[in-house]
Amino acid sequence: MGMGSGSAGQAAPLILILLCFLLPAESAKFTVGDSAGWSFAASSWPKGKSFKAGDVLVFNYNPSVHNVVAVSSAAYSSCTTPGGAKVYSSGSDEVTLVKGTNYFVCNFAGHCESGMKIAVTAS
Repeated sequence: MGMGSGSAGQAAPLILILLCFLLPAESAKFTVGDSAGWSFAASSWPKGKSFKAGDVLVFNYNPSVHNVVAVSSAAYSSCTTPGGAKVYSSGSDEVTLVKGTNYFVCNFAGHCESGMKIAVTAS
């Protein structure tokens, strides 16, 4: 029997176990507003759902009358769009959540003020 002949067979299960812990968990996709899509009723949509950093929000809407803007907490509260804010306008946007609270509004006139905004907290 050669030196170390049994070590390779013993290392394989250990490597497999380590990979399970090191590889990121599968992210989930959530359609904002479910079948109603991104709309004035979406503000309560996140309630009762659990989100993780890396999960993807899908915003479905009519781009001629809505958009999605990623904003800060202050801009969310005041329904303003700061310069440099990321504006999505395809009508079918996918946004990856970061850890913490992620804020989104529609900045068409009066829409955010009428409730077209969501705050989603990802762990």
